[in-house]
Amino acid sequence: MEQGEQVKEAEKSLAVKNYKMCLKDTVGVFTKQLIHNLFDAEHCTNSGEETKVKFKEILERLGVENSENLWNNFEACFTTIRKKLDLDAEAAYKNDPAAKSLEEVYLAYPGFYATAVYRLSHQLLQLEIPVLPRVMSEFAHGVTGTDIHPGANIGESFFIDHATGIVIGETTTIKDNVQIFQGVTLGGIQVKKSLASTKRHPTIESGVVIYANATILGGDVVIGANSIIGANVCITESIPENSIATVESNNFITKRKKK
Repeated sequence: MEQGEQVKEAEKSLAVKNYKMCLKDTVGVFTKQLIHNLFDAEHCTNSGEETKVKFKEILERLGVENSENLWNNFEACFTTIRKKLDLDAEAAYKNDPAAKSLEEVYLAYPGFYATAVYRLSHQLLQLEIPVLPRVMSEFAHGVTGTDIHPGANIGESFFIDHATGIVIGETTTIKDNVQIFQGVTLGGIQVKKSLASTKRHPTIESGVVIYANATILGGDVVIGANSIIGANVCITESIPENSIATVESNNFITKRKKK
């Protein structure tokens, strides 16, 4: 091989793909603008038009076409998303004795903020926009300590108390009026790449309360409606409705029906 060819080969081996890491900061700004416009449009400095421009810039850098139509479809969902988030805020106020007002929930509750970003990113995922929903969820993760995959399906009146250390996996289903506390993991029992297209995470029926540091694993696991999952429990099988699951002193999980 001649010297010129050797130089070209060396240059190729040193070449690295540009992964647009600056977009992480851009998406953080965009996410904050979205929430400001959703809840404080009269006083925030970022108008809806600026947010739209930021959205289109992000999609252009991601190589996504048809950004105008995608924005219009996304914007059309804002009223519905806001209604769901108002129900989430009311659930926090109703269920947390420390909450002194709804305003406190909107301004100070990290669980509510994480839920807001989830509901926005979930809608973007429904529009089949790549990468952006996941980066938004990681922005919320960094801000709140709560990791909610945008692919999860979460019903109405969802309340996260304290927030820190919560993980909700991609194929999790959470129905209405569910409460979860800090440190809860709704995860997969295996992490094989071959399971990417299967349901790997549990289903939580309506009215369930999951206390701190509980772990629920497996796509076939269903936590029955109106059940209580106690702190520090690890569950890998389904729980009937109206049950209480707790850890006894010998670390044996007991399940009993509510009285």
